[in-house]
Amino acid sequence: MAMTQQAPQAFEYASQPQAVGTKRRAKYRGDDESQGDDSLGLNIHTDRRVVRGNTYAAQVVTQNAARELDRLRMENERAIKRDVARKRMEASARPKTPPPVPGRSHADTMTDTYLEELSDRPVEVDRDTQTEAYLDRPPSPLFVPAKSGQDAASQVDVAEIFDFNAEVAPILEVLVGKTLQTSMLEVMEEEELAAIRRRQDEFEEERNAELMEVQRLEAEAARKFAEKKRRVHQEKERKRLQAELKEKVAARSFAKAYLAEMNASVYGELEKEGAFYDPVKKEVEEVFLPWLFDAAVAQSTQTTVAQNLADDLLLSALGQAVKLHEAAKAKQAQLEAELEAKRKQEELEATLKAEEEKAAAPEGGEE
Repeated sequence: MAMTQQAPQAFEYASQPQAVGTKRRAKYRGDDESQGDDSLGLNIHTDRRVVRGNTYAAQVVTQNAARELDRLRMENERAIKRDVARKRMEASARPKTPPPVPGRSHADTMTDTYLEELSDRPVEVDRDTQTEAYLDRPPSPLFVPAKSGQDAASQVDVAEIFDFNAEVAPILEVLVGKTLQTSMLEVMEEEELAAIRRRQDEFEEERNAELMEVQRLEAEAARKFAEKKRRVHQEKERKRLQAELKEKVAARSFAKAYLAEMNASVYGELEKEGAFYDPVKKEVEEVFLPWLFDAAVAQSTQTTVAQNLADDLLLSALGQAVKLHEAAKAKQAQLEAELEAKRKQEELEATLKAEEEKAAAPEGGEE
């Protein structure tokens, strides 16, 4: 045995080996259960709850990232719901086994190649072994499960086998009768639809004729009503014009009789008040003379301004000339003073020189 040989140990168990337990679940899945939603785990590479990156720093989630996470989560939920609905629809659309006939019941049977006993909990047996480090692993043998359970057999009597010729007759009678009845109903329905269409066509023709007659009568009534309104309007307009004409004739007669006596007095009063005037005289008095006065005043104002400007220019020129003359006189006086001082200095020097010469002359004669 491998366990009794003193071979070099490649590894050793830290604990007693144990078989992997399976989840407790029913032998058959119900129609309303989802396929594998509870048994399948999540991949940590796609799990949003797994933190990636630096685990020491604070995880700052921006608003865009939060919105993106919410969108992905909603899309994942919608995809899961779609898969569940699709699987349920496929399960409901899958053909099911028909119900058993009265007096019999369905039984579950195994159709695999190798028969084995079905149970909720598989058989668990602890085994351990140790292979030598230098030996290669031998090829795995073909798995052939051991036969378990008890064999059972059944025998069907010939009388209980379904006789097609005998059993199909009532079904054929029902099918043929139902087919004939449906055909007759369809023929009757087609005839009834044809009669309804003919009646609809006749009714449509009658309705169109009545509608045309009604439209003709309405047009005639509208035309008569419009003619009546036009005649009434014309009569009202004629009466109004006749009344206005009478009022104008009466007013003209009254005005003519009233103004016949006032003609002379009115002209006199208007002439006194100035209603009748000479246009040339009025033009001269109201337009020409004011313009002439304004032009004369403007001309005199311009002349006065020009004279004042000339006086100011002359005064400023005279003042400037006086200032220049005084400056020249001052400069001339300064030059004369300088010349006088220079002359006096020369005279003083000449006098000193003459005195020195006089003083030197007696000294020479004595020698």
